[in-house]
Amino acid sequence: MNTATAEHGVITEAGTIRFERLLPGPIERVWEYLVDPEKRRTWFADGAMDARPGGAFEYIWRNADLSEKGNDPVPEKYAKYAEHRMIGRIIEADPPHRLVHDWDASGTTPNEVTFELAERGDKVLLTLTHRRLSGRSGMLGVGAGWHTHLDILQAKLEGRDPPPFWRTHSRIEREYEDLIPAE
Repeated sequence: MNTATAEHGVITEAGTIRFERLLPGPIERVWEYLVDPEKRRTWFADGAMDARPGGAFEYIWRNADLSEKGNDPVPEKYAKYAEHRMIGRIIEADPPHRLVHDWDASGTTPNEVTFELAERGDKVLLTLTHRRLSGRSGMLGVGAGWHTHLDILQAKLEGRDPPPFWRTHSRIEREYEDLIPAE
């Protein structure tokens, strides 16, 4: 995958999608955008995080607020996610290189998200892997969601205005419909 541009996630096995982005460093700066609520809420979700193994975190999504571009209405099918919350636990933390946490622990098979950071000169390779997704619809929503959030993170770190979340997500979700095989 060419990480210099916003490439699509890659399905590495059933229920697993991986993304890579080459971001401006230093690595400590990118790490802060993962664990510091003030920085994280500018590209992904607000909420406290105890970034130690066993530590708790809460994600609070307000995706329409992620862009300065004005009106970005929530699509009807995602209306219940206009503000969405999730509580989880940190599984592994090795600052500033690796963060692993559960996802949707309320389900029968909790997902797992891994963020890995590796220095590449003055850049940082972010590899995000989301495991144990169930079904095509889960892959579509999560794939388009992570893709869009990572596009916003990249724009923020590069000092650019981020794309509007919901309009971008809708377009990217249609692209993932063509990329993710039907069940």
